[in-house]
Amino acid sequence: MALTLARWQFAIVTVFHFFFVPETIGLGLLVAIMQTLAWRRGDPVWDRLSRFFGRIFLISMAVGVVTGIVLEFEFGLNWSSYSVFVGNIFGAPLAIEGLLAFFLESTFIGLWIFGRERLRPGVHLATIWATSLGTILSAFWILAANSWMQHPVGYTIHDGQAVLTDFWAVLANSTLWAAFVHTVLAAFATAGALVLGISVWRLHRAPDEGDERDAFRRGLRLAAALTLAATVITAVVGDLQARLMDTQEPMKMAAAEALYTTEKGASFSLLTIGNLQGQPIFQIRIPHALSLLATLSWNGQVRGINQLQAAAVAAHGPGSYTPLIWLSYWSFRAMIGAGVLLILLAAWGLWLGRRGRLARGRWFLRAALAGIALPLAANTSGWLLTETGRQPWIVYGLMTTARGVSSVPAADVAFTTAAFVAVYTALAVIAVMLTVRAARHPLDEVDAARPTQPSVPGLVY
Repeated sequence: MALTLARWQFAIVTVFHFFFVPETIGLGLLVAIMQTLAWRRGDPVWDRLSRFFGRIFLISMAVGVVTGIVLEFEFGLNWSSYSVFVGNIFGAPLAIEGLLAFFLESTFIGLWIFGRERLRPGVHLATIWATSLGTILSAFWILAANSWMQHPVGYTIHDGQAVLTDFWAVLANSTLWAAFVHTVLAAFATAGALVLGISVWRLHRAPDEGDERDAFRRGLRLAAALTLAATVITAVVGDLQARLMDTQEPMKMAAAEALYTTEKGASFSLLTIGNLQGQPIFQIRIPHALSLLATLSWNGQVRGINQLQAAAVAAHGPGSYTPLIWLSYWSFRAMIGAGVLLILLAAWGLWLGRRGRLARGRWFLRAALAGIALPLAANTSGWLLTETGRQPWIVYGLMTTARGVSSVPAADVAFTTAAFVAVYTALAVIAVMLTVRAARHPLDEVDAARPTQPSVPGLVY
């Protein structure tokens, strides 16, 4: 019971945290781009947009930081056996993330907030780029640790612990680089969808003429272009990840397709209604597509769940080495489906913009507002596939999840889980309210000339 509760608690905290991490990474880049355009062109409209979306960036970053700190403590509280096993390896990337990346972003975000009227424009611009770089580096070092769980490299086992022997092998891990590019691009798409939705909404509410309409038309075009490019490239990198997954974690690949028997020229199931174990009521399949996805070969062999389970028993002893098939299958399709819809939404927005029909696109307004949730659904589904598809392993091939849990009474874990749910629900409500309020806020007025000394010391935000 304690194991189940600990897994639920970690999943709840991580899913909530991961709503804000991609949004923060992407918004940092978008705000930096907007401020760069304002600085290079001397354009007050872009400056006002950078201030406007900067508020939402700060909200997202604040909530993301708070919820991320909780995860660090959970490793020691609920997963102490796991922490002891991987501590010699996890310590390096997590320490670098805290001392380098988080220090970078937390320092320069302060300079960006407080220094708008105190720093030279070029220096102030550098602070938001440094902040954006810090958020991206944070993702890299966290993913370095997580990718080692998917594909352990550069280690040896000594006295029941994994000991780091080659730090550069950890950094060169193919799983890390594919996951890093995929995650960061998905983050850009996440922020792009948010800026796109808000811009369309404000555009429909703006007067027929004026700076506000011009500003949000620019924001919409920038967001739609970034979203489209980032989502398409994310899909391409995801294709690479599928082949890595088939090689490194073949059970996850088989579970994502609910493929029970090894096949050559395996088809890909777009949709299955009914039993996933071979007796569906209705299916839509693409011949040979799974083999192409997994092996880049028309008749490539994809290993099935039954054969992989037998091989795992022979290698590791009796037990079930199969994850929840339905969860892997549907999370894979939810991720792909949300990504395809996001590509269509961004392309639709660019097409309407080129034809000058954004102000009349009522259906696009509804779609853009709903589309804010698409990358969140894709990110969450991708995380579920990555983490639950690896089960029962917490470190693939080395340590099962059941062995990693702490000796904490189930009642204590249940109490803390209930407390986290209550606190995080309140945080979610506050974050949404603050974001909606920021989205309704008028664009900041920009002075024609920047004073050399602020007449009234204080915050711009």
